[in-house]
Amino acid sequence: MASTDDRQSLGKLGEALACDELRRRGYSILATRHRTRFGEIDIVSIRDGRVAFVEVKARRSSRHGGAVEAVTPAKRRRIAAMALDYLAYTGRLDSPCSFAVVAIDNIATPNMTVRVVEDAWTVDG
Repeated sequence: MASTDDRQSLGKLGEALACDELRRRGYSILATRHRTRFGEIDIVSIRDGRVAFVEVKARRSSRHGGAVEAVTPAKRRRIAAMALDYLAYTGRLDSPCSFAVVAIDNIATPNMTVRVVEDAWTVDG
């Protein structure tokens, strides 16, 4: 089992890789590790006037499933609550927004893949 320090350093590496890939795709990074009363948003970015809330999932192997599958419906609801909190806090309640996942499988190995799933889910209401 990985130690807390190992997971934290893996998380930071994953977020750095995700930010690099998002920038490459034309996103500007507004915030990383933004704390809300509901938890922490990994990355808040913007492209073409649309605010994207990005969950980063990194996996060393596929033994416990792929990175994308780790974003459960409960996690999606929490991210949506955090997004609303962020939009209210920053005065952007009228801004269009979306939710994305950056999935990094086999992180820190020669077989590493970084995949961006834009519009990974929607929130009604």
